[in-house]
Amino acid sequence: MKYLHTMIRVTDPDATVAFFKLLGLEEVRRMESAAGRFTLIFLATPEDMTAPGQRASAEVELTYNWPTEGQAPEVYTGGRNFGHLAYYVDDIYATCQRLMDGGVTINRPPRDGNMAFVRTPDLISIELLQDGAALAPAEPWASMPNVGEW
Repeated sequence: MKYLHTMIRVTDPDATVAFFKLLGLEEVRRMESAAGRFTLIFLATPEDMTAPGQRASAEVELTYNWPTEGQAPEVYTGGRNFGHLAYYVDDIYATCQRLMDGGVTINRPPRDGNMAFVRTPDLISIELLQDGAALAPAEPWASMPNVGEW
């Protein structure tokens, strides 16, 4: 048995892909079904990518269900027992700064030099963990308060 992917439903594929690109993931492949009225977008970290044309070792699948004509896109809240996606990062402070510079709110700042939380445009929580030992506490992160839910 092998882990393949985590699927999350999205309402704005372009905004969600842009979010994950800021995070460091790349689009691996995209499939559209006019008959099924949906788009699937698969993303992975460069470290999880295998040979060209093959699936990555771990992926995030974005599922966009097309609205019918005249209908607003569906709004998703919470999810069925879904918690969060988690990624190791090389430098949690640099990652959070890159996300902030890209307009992403850091909901739980990395005050401890080890863990932070952000949310996708569809409010899916993403946990960022420092790979290896925690970094020494540093400003502005050490005194930054939590914002919203995470």
